[in-house]
This record gives sequence, C-alpha cells and structure tokens, in this order.
Amino acid sequence: MAFISDHDQARIGAAIAAAEKKTSGEIVAVLSGESASYLHVPFLWAALIALIVPWPLVYFTWWPVQWIYLIQLSVFLAILLLTLPRRVRYALVPQSIKTERAHRRAVEQFLVQNLHTTAGRTGVLIYVSVAERYAEIIADTGIDSKVPNGTWQAIVEDLTSNIAAGRAGEGFVHAVERSGELLAQHFPPGTRDPNELPNHLIVID
Repeated sequence: MAFISDHDQARIGAAIAAAEKKTSGEIVAVLSGESASYLHVPFLWAALIALIVPWPLVYFTWWPVQWIYLIQLSVFLAILLLTLPRRVRYALVPQSIKTERAHRRAVEQFLVQNLHTTAGRTGVLIYVSVAERYAEIIADTGIDSKVPNGTWQAIVEDLTSNIAAGRAGEGFVHAVERSGELLAQHFPPGTRDPNELPNHLIVID
C-alpha cells in the first residue's frame, strides 16, 4: 500500500516484536485501505435527483412524457457516473456514517485476528482506516480495566497527528511502543509466553 512504505512496515513489525518481549500481552496492528466501499451512495444520489427532476418539467412545460422520461434517465446516468469515483463517493458520505463503519470494521478485525482469545484477555488492536481517516485502539478487558480513562485515546491522537503529518510509520511505531509499555506494566512476561499472534503490520484492502 502506497500509504506506508515497506521500510515502515518492517519498523512496525520490529516494534511489535520488541514490545511483546516485555509482556505476556499481544499487540496487533491493522492498516485498512477502506472500511466500506459505499458503492450504494452514488445510486442513492442519482435516484434522488432523478426523482426530483421530472416534477418542474411536468408542471411548467408541455413536453411529451417520453422526453421527460429520457431526461430523467439521462440525469440518473450522469449523476451516477459523476459520483462513482472513489474520492467523490467518499465526500458524499456523512462523517458520522464513515466513523460508524470504520468502528464496526475495527471490532470485526479484533475478532478476526483472535485478540479476544488471548490468555489473560490482554489483546490490543491498533486499527487505522485510510479512506475514513479513522484510527482506533481496542483493548480487551484484561488490560483495559487497568488503564485510566483517556489513555488509549491519547495514543490514538498521537497516531492520527503523525499520520496527518505524513509520518504514518512513525505514528504506528509510537502507538505500538506506548501500548507495549502499558501491557508490560500490568502484564509482564511469564515463564511460558507463547507468541500467539502475528508480529507484523496486517494490511487489508
């Protein structure tokens, strides 16, 4: 993914491995290109505008119904083509919906990556969705119950600040290191400490 270089991905993997040597907890970092495609949005906009267009033509012109129908169809197709490009499509989606979809995908990844099955419930997910400009940390109950309110959000804010400045790799590394410090503080490594989950940045479309 062009959003982050191979070098930065290697740095993130190394940071995860280093952090997990100091704790029995698990850290997984996921970078998603998008949390949803929103392909229905262009169709909704095209249909809405196409439904509105005929009314003034019916009331204020004497044009034949066939003409009006063709205009309506043309408007639908034109709006659809104009709004299908990804950048336009995302601009038409309210931020609240993008946030909700990204959060839902983060929760899904927490489960898909088996973070809920770790011993001691100490899994931590660092999730970033590029298209939605969204970042979230989800911590399982074992570690979350021991961390003061606002701690994870502070790490997320540092991560998003780095991403906004074009330092996505640096942001991920800092987030991993700070999450690792919290895990090490409350869950030091045990005598048997299997590495349950992957130690690299997981990139998904």
